[in-house]
Amino acid sequence: MSEFSDRTPVVLSLSSHDPSGSTGIQADIETAVSLGAHCCAVVTALCARDTRQMVDLQPTPANLLIEQTRAILEDMPVAAIKLGYFCQVEQIEAVHSILRDYHDLPVVLDPVASLSIANASADHFDDAEHLVDAMKSLLLPLADVATPDIVEAHQLSRQADTVDACGQEILTLGCSAVLITGARRTANDYENRLYLPRQPMRSFCWPRLSVFSHGSGATLSASICTYLAHGLLLSDALEQGQQYTWQCLKASRRLGMGHSIPNRLYWADRNGKIQGRLH
Repeated sequence: MSEFSDRTPVVLSLSSHDPSGSTGIQADIETAVSLGAHCCAVVTALCARDTRQMVDLQPTPANLLIEQTRAILEDMPVAAIKLGYFCQVEQIEAVHSILRDYHDLPVVLDPVASLSIANASADHFDDAEHLVDAMKSLLLPLADVATPDIVEAHQLSRQADTVDACGQEILTLGCSAVLITGARRTANDYENRLYLPRQPMRSFCWPRLSVFSHGSGATLSASICTYLAHGLLLSDALEQGQQYTWQCLKASRRLGMGHSIPNRLYWADRNGKIQGRLH
């Protein structure tokens, strides 16, 4: 990877706030900072959760979501946009209207459509099927990269009966690239599959880690977005993003009583001393 430019790129992230720091906005901020970018965070929902479970959430009103997002886009030189969790179709519609005005910016979509919530009222969020339909029609056509896991890939392509069919069907929705994570899993390996228009599928195999960490999807999409903000080609951003994410997961820490949390500053030792440049 080439040297990063002297100018710090700005990444705009729209996602939920996870107070445990596993996923959502904090994952995006940590990833961007770790990779030498500045992250502007627009919160789509305030969540009550820990490292074990989601308890409740409160969505951000769509009009406030628009105000937050446009305020940043009109003030700062945003280089790339990362889209995470939305809990209402109205939010997706609002973001769609903004993206149409900034069609020249790369967009990375982490298509999270459902969260397992213990006590939240159904009035707080739309069901997964409606959210998926809205993403398919409003966000995927404007996305440069979509990074669904295998479950999300099947949600986005209900007619597909294989992983490869999922990838091809999602491509037809308009996005430029689809990276399906966990497309195949063995005792030793974890495979991601990349689909591009009119190109053969490309496979990436990673050694399977014994510890499960919550927040891998957010870390991956945020890192790809940050590398794009630095000006890397899409192919390089996809490779570097996967490498960075695997290193974060390898260095995961169990800070609570539930799942481990990716260590997005794995390259620093316990005293905070930088051990090496990220190249």
